[in-house]
Amino acid sequence: MKELRDIIHAYEVSKSENLAVALATVVKVDGSAYRRPGARMLVTQEGNLTGAISGGCLEGDALRKAQAVIFQQKSMLVTYDTTDEDDQKFGVGLGCNGIIHVLIEPIEFENPENPIELIKLALSERTPSLLLTLFSVPNSKSEQVGTIYLQKADQSYGNLDSLEPEFKALLLREMELIEPSQNRIKEYPGEAQFSVFFELIKPVTRLLLFGAGNDTMPLAKMADILGFELILVDGRKNLATSSRFPSAKRIIQGPAEEIIDQIETDIYTVALLMTHNFEYEAIVLKKLLGFMIPYIGILGPKRKTEKLIQRLESQGIQVSTANIYAPVGLEIGAETSEEIALSILAEIKAVLTNKNPIFLREKPGPIHEELL
Repeated sequence: MKELRDIIHAYEVSKSENLAVALATVVKVDGSAYRRPGARMLVTQEGNLTGAISGGCLEGDALRKAQAVIFQQKSMLVTYDTTDEDDQKFGVGLGCNGIIHVLIEPIEFENPENPIELIKLALSERTPSLLLTLFSVPNSKSEQVGTIYLQKADQSYGNLDSLEPEFKALLLREMELIEPSQNRIKEYPGEAQFSVFFELIKPVTRLLLFGAGNDTMPLAKMADILGFELILVDGRKNLATSSRFPSAKRIIQGPAEEIIDQIETDIYTVALLMTHNFEYEAIVLKKLLGFMIPYIGILGPKRKTEKLIQRLESQGIQVSTANIYAPVGLEIGAETSEEIALSILAEIKAVLTNKNPIFLREKPGPIHEELL
């Protein structure tokens, strides 16, 4: 998600300076690759890059092709076959053993529904969106349709009018039936032989961080690197400051009884209780249990969490521990604040992506699942 926000920022800068740009998007992968469909890179006419479509292997060639797209103002589909024994043709041994299809689109600043404007709309509110990108591998030499349509709640942006009416109607029906939890790629036979990348764009993960002690500062920095939206909450005004937590979008200061009604959550919100204040966290946890959030992490030993739950149950509150992770974090041998932050954020990522953390070397099959 941070990559998309960085691309939007670079786009706005280029637009203000009237520097032409193109957007490269990984739209399909067969086999193994460093990045998956949805990875993007913005290229300016001067050759500046924001984002990435690989681990650095394809960027040079994609840059040259993107500059050609800017000059010709025509989209193209580029295929990189890294299964080729002679993968030195890209200037480096890739070793990915996959076929990567990259769509490169010129961006028209004057078009209010160009691909990046659609992405901006997708991220403008905390509502998931479905973005449609059309391409044709068999007709890769032809100009591509590209990223043209966004469905967000009851609103739609862009249009499908350039498509045959029957195909347009089919796609609209498809969007009503598609599983909303993950991306999909579907191929449609016919004269155009289209493939459609149905991309789910979720809101940025909001992190409610209760605790402004020194031990939470590394976590705040790492969360910013990951692109989380940080809301810092603490009763200690001398600690909960923007100078100590410059990445915080919002800082809420005050006693637990006063701040609980200022908390906003949704299903893309996670919470961490790291205040080292039992009474404060008892009040906060009582409030959080009333929200539909996927993750509540509590710092400290198991006994602390047991006492918190006992406190709430003695007040007649039924406590489900399905979304409570305590002690917080994955077992990686963490001791320092930085290491603890790493273990916590790794656990949050695993929960949000519904993954069971293991060593990748023990995972059968490829690292990434194929998009169906």
